[in-house]
Amino acid sequence: MTTKQLFLFLFLIIPIIACKPTIEKTPVKEPSLETMIGQMIMVGFRGMDTTTISDSFLAQIRKGYIGGLVLFDYDIGSKAFKRNIQSPTQVKQLIEELQKQAPTPLFMAVDQEGGKVNRLKTKYGFPKSVTAKYLGTLNNLDTTAYYAIQNAQTLKELGFNVNFAPVVDMDLNPANPVIGKYERSYADSAAIVIKHATAWIKAQRAQGILSTLKHFPGHGSSDADSHEGVTDITNYWQALELSPFKALSKEPQVAIMTAHVMNKQLDTLYPATLSKNVISGILRDKWKFEGLVFSDDLQMKAVNQLFDFETILQKSIEAGVDVLVFGNNLEYDEQIPEKAVKAISKMVTEGVVSKERIQTSYKRIMTVKTNS
Repeated sequence: MTTKQLFLFLFLIIPIIACKPTIEKTPVKEPSLETMIGQMIMVGFRGMDTTTISDSFLAQIRKGYIGGLVLFDYDIGSKAFKRNIQSPTQVKQLIEELQKQAPTPLFMAVDQEGGKVNRLKTKYGFPKSVTAKYLGTLNNLDTTAYYAIQNAQTLKELGFNVNFAPVVDMDLNPANPVIGKYERSYADSAAIVIKHATAWIKAQRAQGILSTLKHFPGHGSSDADSHEGVTDITNYWQALELSPFKALSKEPQVAIMTAHVMNKQLDTLYPATLSKNVISGILRDKWKFEGLVFSDDLQMKAVNQLFDFETILQKSIEAGVDVLVFGNNLEYDEQIPEKAVKAISKMVTEGVVSKERIQTSYKRIMTVKTNS
C-alpha cells in the first residue's frame, strides 16, 4: 500500500470509528416495594397438596407476598397430625408444586432438629433421628456426622433448602421447659456444642441446606417457654451463651434465629427479636455478621402478649430481622402474608420504616437464594 493509499484509508475509517454509537447498559429495574417486603415473609399453611390449599393462600404466593414456607406435621388448631407431612413422596410433590406457584424461588423450611423436635417422623416413612443431647453425651463426631448427613440428604431429596437447626443453646438448665426438657441442646459445654453443631452445619452445607442457629442470644438457661408467655431470662442468662453463636456465625451458609426472650442485661424494653441492641448491636455491629436473621415464630405469646401486630413488625425490622416467620400454627390466619406486606408498605410510605432497611434485607435474602 502506497503512502497515498494509506492516507486515504485512514481518512475514510477514522470518522467511522469515531462515530460508532456507544452501547449503554439498561439499568436493572428495582423490584416493587411490596415484592421486596414479600421476600421477608415466611409463613406456615394447611394442606397436603395444592388441591387442599385454599385458593386465597395460593394467590398470595403468586402475587409474591410470600418469600418462604415452613412445613409442619402436627396442626395445633385441629389437634391432628394432618398438616403438611404424610410421606416422602407426598412432601416432595407438595414442595415442587408450591415452587411452581411462586414468581421467585421460595425458602422451604422445616424444624428438623432430630429426636423430639422432628417433623419427618419414622411413622411417615422417614429415617430415624436422635436428639442433640444424645449426640452430645455420646460425644462421638462420627455418630453425629452419620445422623447429620442422613438428615441433610433427606431434606435435599424432598426439596427443602432451609432447616431450623442446629440448636446451639447451651444446656444450662436441665429443667428448662422448652430446651432441656426436650433434649434439644448438645451439652452445657460451649466447646461440645460448637463441635457437634459444626458437623451438622457441614453436612447441610454440602446439600445446599441453609443452617439456622437458634435461639439467639441463648434460651438454654431459661425457666419458661416463650411459646406460652413472657420469658424473662435476666437472672439466668450468662454471657458465655453467646459463644456458640459467635463461633458458628463465621461458618459459610449459616443463618441465625432469634429468641423471644426478655434479657434486661442486654435490653430493658424489648425481647431479643424486637431488640436493636441485641440483633444489630451484637450480630451486625460487634460480630459483623452479614448472614440472614430469622425471627422465631412471631405468633408466640412471648411477643403477642406484649405488643400489637404492627409494633411486632416494625420493631423486628428495625432491630435487624430479615425474615419474619409466622408459623401460623399456634393460631391460624391464612391472610397474614398480605396483612404483613400491606402493614409494612404503609410504614415505609409514612416514613416509620426506611425503604433502605427493606432493601438491605431483600438483598441479603436474594443473595442466599441465588447462591443456594
